[in-house]
Amino acid sequence: MGASTSQKIGVFDSGVGGLTVLRQMYQQLPHESILYFADTARLPYGTRSPGEILQFVREILTWMNQEGVKMVIMACNTSSALALEIVRSEYDLPILGIILPGARAAVEKGQKIGVIATPVTANSHAYSLAIAEINPKAEVLEVGCPAFVPLIEQNLINHPYTKRVAGHYLNPLLQQGIDTLIYGCTHYRHLENVFLEILPRHIQLVDPATYVVSAAARELRMLGLKNRKTSQPTRFCVSGCPQKFAFLSKQWLGFTPKVEKISLPVLPDLFEPNLSNYKFPSL
Repeated sequence: MGASTSQKIGVFDSGVGGLTVLRQMYQQLPHESILYFADTARLPYGTRSPGEILQFVREILTWMNQEGVKMVIMACNTSSALALEIVRSEYDLPILGIILPGARAAVEKGQKIGVIATPVTANSHAYSLAIAEINPKAEVLEVGCPAFVPLIEQNLINHPYTKRVAGHYLNPLLQQGIDTLIYGCTHYRHLENVFLEILPRHIQLVDPATYVVSAAARELRMLGLKNRKTSQPTRFCVSGCPQKFAFLSKQWLGFTPKVEKISLPVLPDLFEPNLSNYKFPSL
């Protein structure tokens, strides 16, 4: 493969959700340099078609490969569910998805597991399939939550409406008596304080971001690619508006990142969505 230990690790998501993975990398892999890409021009991914998702992932991976990364972490459940196995055979670099590490962690915590995810991830039943391979006796209940990502990307986490939406999505899982809840989208960790106001204390929460970074650390050691020198500052890139991403991400990073706008090849009929026109569910 010819990669060196000092090369960056690529991390990508549709928006700020992948920052949950990035924060874990700062904690668990402090010596690693990181290239973070947010495909904000085309979010949310969770209502896209499988063909679109695969095309987006290929474009991002091609660009990251050109930038010389030594590994890529898909900090996006939708991409992991729909494209991971395909692109692993197409690119000559380690690519880690977020679903299997999250599934393994959930099975260790409970037997009746709820998953909140984007509609595409929920409909793919990626978590159900992964958990069934680990523990066929575990029961899995998956709920698609299309409103969460637009609410987070519009900085409406603390709006009263967001709590009502969260209750709307969580109540069916609570009625079924879940003992464990997986954040099946990296954005959802940003809503944890909202969830804690709704969920009983006995329910175990699983943030796959923690576990995919642990898996990346093991992979780096196994491949002899772990960096032991001082890391370089994280490079932040977006396909949409750099200023909007920088403003929104400051509250989770603790600093205002310098953000570059990157032009990726895109399908001719795609454009940056206006989330203010997103039709939220009436509750």
